[in-house]
Amino acid sequence: MTHEIFSRSARLLGTEAMERMAHAKVIVFGVGGVGSWVAEALVRTGFQHITIVDSDVVAESNINRQLMATTLTVGQPKVAALRTHLLTLNPAADVVAMQMAYTAATAQDFGLQDYDYIIDCIDSLEHKASLILHATQTGAKFYSSMGAALKLDPTKIEVAEFWKVKGCPLGAALRRRFKKAGTLPKRRFRCVFSQELKSNHDLPTSAEAQGMWDARKAQINGSLVHITAIFGMTLAGMVVQDVAAHSSAQTHTSE
Repeated sequence: MTHEIFSRSARLLGTEAMERMAHAKVIVFGVGGVGSWVAEALVRTGFQHITIVDSDVVAESNINRQLMATTLTVGQPKVAALRTHLLTLNPAADVVAMQMAYTAATAQDFGLQDYDYIIDCIDSLEHKASLILHATQTGAKFYSSMGAALKLDPTKIEVAEFWKVKGCPLGAALRRRFKKAGTLPKRRFRCVFSQELKSNHDLPTSAEAQGMWDARKAQINGSLVHITAIFGMTLAGMVVQDVAAHSSAQTHTSE
């Protein structure tokens, strides 16, 4: 059964890439509007060792954009609800659910050095900055989502190296934070972002409504599934492309 599930993936990617995916270890931080779709795409494609991290529970307001959020899962831990769903796709998958937040204090609890891919979909500026600094010190491939809220046009979604991300309040806030602290990421990494910035409706004008980021908490802004899902699918696609590229390179070398 497992072989048939991934037959279409194998036809495009080849046996070597499928083997690499089956053995690769991936950890996704934040499984909300972006991260839940990352996990979905990876498991559907053939990744079988994935850790999902999030401290939150499903709320009614999550249903419009988060994969595992339904009227039946409201109140459940997000990682538990998502794990249950992912195992319906591949019951043989090794899906580890960690209901906790990544912070500077918990950083060492995740064993990041043991992963091949680290995916950042965290909302909190403080925790996101901490993860970026930590992840870029490891040997894992690291990809990050910038702000996906207040977006409407999917054609404006882009991928760029972190220091070249433009028009994203979250990206700008992270760069300011790193420069002010005098502590920069140890290496370059690619991000998914959009320069589009819409406004919330029927809310007072404030820093939050204008898309400004505060170090203490994630902001509450309007967001839509066709944007957050594309952010997540793009991140997953970057992981799959990396596996495929390494497989092709090895095959070419051996020939």
